[in-house]
Amino acid sequence: MYDVAIIGAGPAGSSAAIFTAKAGKKTLILDHDKSMTKRAWVENHYGVMEITGPELVELGKKQASKFGAEILESAVKNITKTDAGFNIETENGTYEANQVIVATGVAVDLAEAAGIKTKAGTEPRIKTVLDVDADGRTNIEGIWAAGTVAGVSVHTIITAGDGAKVAINLISHLNGERYVDHDVLKA
Repeated sequence: MYDVAIIGAGPAGSSAAIFTAKAGKKTLILDHDKSMTKRAWVENHYGVMEITGPELVELGKKQASKFGAEILESAVKNITKTDAGFNIETENGTYEANQVIVATGVAVDLAEAAGIKTKAGTEPRIKTVLDVDADGRTNIEGIWAAGTVAGVSVHTIITAGDGAKVAINLISHLNGERYVDHDVLKA
């Protein structure tokens, strides 16, 4: 069983996975490889002069893998709550996780089918988002949401930051105390 399954490997999902995997949580990313970031040209991202969306997505996945996250390319079909956590049914099999982060960009169908409450979106052309609290929790205990699907601005730097925020809150929840991840320069 995975500690955390993250649905979506765009900026929000991969950013969340970087933090959860680096914190020692057994992390699985499930992604259908259709991120809208793959159509982007990015030159408004702090610390990056310019990068294509596909390069940004691949770099995020490499960073998550570096810390031990497993990445599987597979569309998620269903999320079901169990006594131990969740079963995540994909086109290639079923996976078990204690916690789930939904980071599916503009797609809310999977989350709605799982019973996650939605609300009207506020971003242009984003009609529906998941209803989350300030920490990223949905109405289903153990399911969190990050990025555009959680109602934040569609800009990659903002969705990546939201993925990191939600991951820190999830890790803190699992650890029972506030989690902080600060690296320092090595001499």
